[in-house]
Amino acid sequence: MLDIVVLAAGKGTRMRSDLPKVLHPVGGRSLVQHVIDSARALGSDRILLVVGHGADQVEAQVAADDIRCVAQTEQLGTGHAVLQALPHFRDDATVLVLYGDVPLTRPETLQQLVEAVSDDTMGLLTVDLPKPDGYGRIVRDSDGQVEAIVEHKDATDEQRRITEINTGILAAKAGHLQKWLPSLSNDNAQGEYYLTDIIAMARRDGLSIHVAQPAAPQEVEGINNRQQQAALERYYQRCQADALMVEGVTLLDPARFDCRGRLTAGRDVVIDVNCLFEGEVMLEDGVTLEPNCYLKDCVIGAGTVIKANSVIEGAQVASRCAIGPFARLRPGTQLADGARVGNFVEIKKACIGEGSKVNHLSYIGDSKVGKQVNVGAGTITCNYDGVNKFVTEIGDNVFVGSNTALVAPVKLGQNVTVGAGSVITRDIADDELAVGRGRQRNIQGWQRPVKKAP
Repeated sequence: MLDIVVLAAGKGTRMRSDLPKVLHPVGGRSLVQHVIDSARALGSDRILLVVGHGADQVEAQVAADDIRCVAQTEQLGTGHAVLQALPHFRDDATVLVLYGDVPLTRPETLQQLVEAVSDDTMGLLTVDLPKPDGYGRIVRDSDGQVEAIVEHKDATDEQRRITEINTGILAAKAGHLQKWLPSLSNDNAQGEYYLTDIIAMARRDGLSIHVAQPAAPQEVEGINNRQQQAALERYYQRCQADALMVEGVTLLDPARFDCRGRLTAGRDVVIDVNCLFEGEVMLEDGVTLEPNCYLKDCVIGAGTVIKANSVIEGAQVASRCAIGPFARLRPGTQLADGARVGNFVEIKKACIGEGSKVNHLSYIGDSKVGKQVNVGAGTITCNYDGVNKFVTEIGDNVFVGSNTALVAPVKLGQNVTVGAGSVITRDIADDELAVGRGRQRNIQGWQRPVKKAP
C-alpha cells in the first residue's frame, strides 16, 4: 500500500509570476502534473497534495478522484508541510514524499526507494553535485552509513565540503512518520521544521537508510526561476529526441525539436528543425516533415510529406499525401490517400477525396470533396451566413476554376466543370459546365483619370 505526498504549497517568488510555481510548464505539462503522473505510474491510489499559495488554481487543474488536497496555511518548512498530510496516512502504508516543483524524477528511480522500505529501513534519494552550495549535505558515519542531513546554513566548513546532497525525496513507513513528524523542532538557522531531521531520528531508532541515486542529476532538479525552467525544458526535450532516434526516427537537429504531448512515430520518419508537437500525434512510416511545422492531435499516414511552415490540428491524413508549404489543416479535416493541399490553403471540417488537389490560396470548409477533384487557386466555400454553417458537396472528377466562390448549401455532381471567376449558388448536375459571372464589357475610348494639379 503506497501513499504519496506531493508538496506544492510554495509561492515561487523568483518566478515573478501570478501563476503558482507548480503550474508552470515543462514539456507542455505543469510541473506538478509531471509529478502526479510519476506517482500514478507507481500504482498509488492515494496522492496527497499539500497546497498553499494559489491553492484554488492548483486544485482546479489537478482535480481527480485519486488526489486529496491538504491545506498548509503557513509555510513553515518541509516537515511542517508533510505534517499537514499526516492524518490522511493509512497506518500500514509506505509513504513517499515528492515535490511539486521537481518534475522529471523517473518512476524507475522512485521505485527503488519504495521497494527498500520496511519496518527497519527507510529510503532516501541523494545525488552528487560538483557545486553543492545551498543544499543539505549527507553526513555519513565511519562505516559509510547515513546518520544525518545537515542544511547548508547549519553546516560546518568541513560538512560543506561534502558533495553528496539531499534531494528531499524519501520514503518511510507511515507508522514511523506518525512518530517522528510531531517531534520536529524549528531550532535552526531558518526557523523552519525540516523534514530532513527525521533521518537522525530514524538512526536513533535503529533504522538503516537505504540510499538511491538518479541516473541523471536533472531528475532531481527543482525549478525556482525562469532560467532553471528553460534549462530543464531543453533537457526534457533532448531526452524525448534521443528516445525517438533510438526508435529509428531521423531528427536533422535534435537540439531544435519540441514535443509538448505524446509523439508516436513509425520507421524512417524524418523531422527537420523547429517542428513542434502537442497533444497526441502519430506519424506513420516514411512521413517527412520539413522545417517549422506545428502538429497537434493528428494522425499522419505513411509516406506523407508535410512541407515547411504548415499547421495541422485535429486532422486525419491518409497515406502519400502532400501538404504545404504554408498550409493549415484545422480540426475535422480528413485527407484520403494521395490528396494534395498546397501553399496558403486552409481546410476546416472537410473531407478531401483520394487524389484530389487544392493547391493554391484557397479555403475549403464544411465540405465533402470527392475523388480526383481539382480545385483552382483562390477558390472558397462560403459556408457561413453569420449565424449558421452549411455544407458544400463536390462529386468525383470535378474541376473548379480559379477565383470561384461556392455558396453553401450547394452540391456539384460528378464530372462538373466550373468556369473561373464564378459565383455558384445553385446545384450543378453531373457532367455540366457552370459559369456564374457577370458579362464582360470592353469600352472603347476610355479616358483614364489623371491627377489634378494642386
